[in-house]
Amino acid sequence: MKKTRLSLASSFVFLLSLFLLPQQEVYITLKEGVPAISIAVPDFIAASSARAGEAAKEICQVISDDLSYSRIFQLVPKKYHEYIRPLDPKNIFFKDWESIQANILLVGEVGDGEAKDIVFEGKLYDVKGARYIFGKRFQTPSNACRLAAHRMADEIVRVLSGEKPIFSSKIVFVSDRDGNDELYMMDYDGHNQTRLTFNKIRDYMPSWSPDKEKIAYLSYPGVGVAGLYLLYIEEGKKIPVSTRGTNFSPDFSPDGKKLAFCSTMDGNSEIYVCSADGKNIKRLTYNDAIDTAPSWSPTSRELAFVSDRSGSPQVYIMDAEGSNVRRVSFGGTYHDSPAWSPTGDRIVYVSRVENIFDLYVLNLRTNQIIKLTESNARNESPSWSPDGRHIVFSSSLAGANQIYTIDYDGANLRRLTSQGSNKLPDWSN
Repeated sequence: MKKTRLSLASSFVFLLSLFLLPQQEVYITLKEGVPAISIAVPDFIAASSARAGEAAKEICQVISDDLSYSRIFQLVPKKYHEYIRPLDPKNIFFKDWESIQANILLVGEVGDGEAKDIVFEGKLYDVKGARYIFGKRFQTPSNACRLAAHRMADEIVRVLSGEKPIFSSKIVFVSDRDGNDELYMMDYDGHNQTRLTFNKIRDYMPSWSPDKEKIAYLSYPGVGVAGLYLLYIEEGKKIPVSTRGTNFSPDFSPDGKKLAFCSTMDGNSEIYVCSADGKNIKRLTYNDAIDTAPSWSPTSRELAFVSDRSGSPQVYIMDAEGSNVRRVSFGGTYHDSPAWSPTGDRIVYVSRVENIFDLYVLNLRTNQIIKLTESNARNESPSWSPDGRHIVFSSSLAGANQIYTIDYDGANLRRLTSQGSNKLPDWSN
């Protein structure tokens, strides 16, 4: 199947006409500085029941928030909708929507389903071409409307851009809101925060597997000891991987085959790798210095990590087998927590300057460094969104540590948590 890649600067009409050709996929390749796609999301049409009306409002709002967050789309302000005729899903006046600069139109209808279910149908149109693009229908319990909305937004991103959507993704993190450091999970936007572990010991440093079926994490049964475990989410099953010495920083390879981590099992902090099920542990680094914080490249062929072998903690890259080690950070005296972007061209990391911890992004192609955060807070533990446009991290900006997201260029700071102290987030694929 032939794939054609176009920038947003290309004609939008030409893009949609290509989209409708058989046996051809068209992806929009978004570039920095290129205008976003203008999309109109009018209020969804609801059945007469109060339940359907509330669901229509919620679904419309969630989809609108998702699309705005994506940086792929620019929503036409609702105030402009007042200047055109009311929407009739069966007879759409596309010229009206074109007059308020909408390129894409999303029409939603919500009704009552069986039992207490809600039926939601969303349809996407090319305004200038006056053409139907695609539609999806969901039947869902009324308390799961947000999930249906996220999945619809995912489909819109997937169809129009070919990029990996993020709206159904999850963030795992550590919180002490119930009195002990435990693992919690939430939606990408901070909703549906759910506790995953119930222990009397501290849980730490969670990492998602690519299939979202398990989480690698640390448990502290005593002082100076941290075991590495796998938590199978659906079954609630816990399997030990390494319980010798102190273990840190697990990270699953994007291909789902391996798990990298650091450990003092042989006396010094070194990088190890094992299969994704926790078996066949193999040591990768052999150095008197401290090697820690491994992070896989999106190809699963390389690892970024931190080492003080040059005298201060710096970021290095090595091949997946431990060979071809090279240093990639040269400024500053303390770097930590590198995270390789899904696009492969950037690494975000933490740097300490005069006891201030901030996030920086290193562009591996240009060697340009961008400072993402600028505050007297402690900003740590960055993790990329699946599309590489956003970063989740923990910060003491509000006093106690909380979880925030920020865009790859430092824009759009958003706080996700508020209860207790929250830290060490990891964004699922």
